[in-house]
Amino acid sequence: MHAAPHLRWWIAGLLFAASVINYIDRQTFAALAPILKSEYHWTNTDFASILIAFRISYTIMQSVGGRILDRLGTRRGLGLAVTFYSVVAMLTAFAQGLNGFRFFRFLLGAGEGPNFPAATKAVSEWFSGKERAWAVAMFDSGTSIGGAVAPFLALFAYRQFHSWRPVFLLTGSLGLVWMAAWWRLYPVPSGRSDTAAAVRSTTEYVGWTALLRFRQTWGLVLGRFLLDPYWFLVSDWFAIYLLSNGYQLEQSILGYWVPFLAADLGNFFGGGLSSYWISRGWTVGAARRGVLLIFGPSMLVLSAALFTKNYVSTVLLFGYASFAYAACSTMFLSLPADMFQARVVGSVSGLAGTGAGCGTLISTYWIGRITDKYSFQPVVLAASLVPCLATAAFVILVRRRRSDSDQTIFSDA
Repeated sequence: MHAAPHLRWWIAGLLFAASVINYIDRQTFAALAPILKSEYHWTNTDFASILIAFRISYTIMQSVGGRILDRLGTRRGLGLAVTFYSVVAMLTAFAQGLNGFRFFRFLLGAGEGPNFPAATKAVSEWFSGKERAWAVAMFDSGTSIGGAVAPFLALFAYRQFHSWRPVFLLTGSLGLVWMAAWWRLYPVPSGRSDTAAAVRSTTEYVGWTALLRFRQTWGLVLGRFLLDPYWFLVSDWFAIYLLSNGYQLEQSILGYWVPFLAADLGNFFGGGLSSYWISRGWTVGAARRGVLLIFGPSMLVLSAALFTKNYVSTVLLFGYASFAYAACSTMFLSLPADMFQARVVGSVSGLAGTGAGCGTLISTYWIGRITDKYSFQPVVLAASLVPCLATAAFVILVRRRRSDSDQTIFSDA
C-alpha cells in the first residue's frame, strides 16, 4: 500500500469523504429543524440551545482534539473520531425532547471537534506549499457538498419513513463505511518520505502556552473567531431564515443547498487562485493574503439581502457570500500548515478552531435571542460587516517576521 501511486491524493480524497460525512451528520439536524421545531413547539431560543450544546463540546474538542492528534497521529486520531461521532449520530434517532437533543448534540460535537485539525495536519504532512491549497480546498469542499446533500437526503428519507428518527440512523451509518477505507488506505507511520513535504515527527512536546506566544497563532484564533460564525449562520439557520420570510418548507429546503454549492466552488476558486499566484512567483503568504483581501470584504454584498424579499435574490446573495467565505476558508485552513511545523499543526489548527467555536457560541446565542425578539435583519447586517474585521486580523497578524526564526515551531517551507 505504501507504493500506491499518487498516495497523497488518495489521502486527500479520504479527507474529502470524511468532511462530506461529517457535514451530513451535522446538517441532518439543521435540515430537519423546521419539522422538529413544529413537532416539539420549540422557539428559536430553544433551537439555539441545542446548537449551543453542540458548539460547547465542539469548541473544547477543537483544541483538545488537536493536541491528541499531535500525540496519536493522524491515522489513529481521525479514525477514532469518525467512529465515535458516527455512532452518536445514529443514536440521535432515540432522542426525546429538548434535553435529549441537547445531550446527543453535545456528544456529536465532542466527536466532530478533531475532524478539521486532523485534515489540516494530514495536508501539512503530505503536501508541499504549492499543492497545499488545492488539498485543503478538496477536503474543505466536502463540508459544502455534505451540507448540500443533507437536506435532500434527509427530506427523502423523512418522506419515505414518515418519521425523522430513521433519518439519523441512515446518515450516521455512512461514517462506519468510510472507516473501512480509512484503515485500509492510510499508511501506518513509518518515517517514509512521500512528497517534498514529507512526514516529519518528533516526541518533543510543544504546549499551548508556547504556541500562544506567537502573534500568528492569535491571528488565526481571532480571524476565525470573527469569520466562522457566518458559515454556521448559513448551515444552522438558513432554512429557518427562509421560512421566516414566508417561503414554504420545500422551498426552504431546496434553497438551502445553494450556499453550499456556491461554497464548494469558492473553495476551489480560492485554492486555485492562490496556487496560480504561487506558480507566478508570489510567496505563499502573499498569495494567501491576496485571496483574503479580495473575498473577505466582498461579503459586504450580503447586506443587500436586507432590502429584498425576492426568493431568488435572497438565495443568490447568500450564495455569493458563501462563495466568498469559502475562498477565505481555504486560505485560513491552509495557514497553520503554511506557518508551522507539521508536528504542531494539529495543535495550532485546534486552537484556531476553538476561537471559531467561541465566536459561534456567542453568535448562536444572540441569533436565537434577537430573532425571537426582533428579526433576522440585525443578524444579516452583522454577518456582512464582520468579515472585514476578520480579514484585517488574518492579513496583519498571520505573516512571517524576521524575528520568527524558531525552526522547531515555524515551517521552513
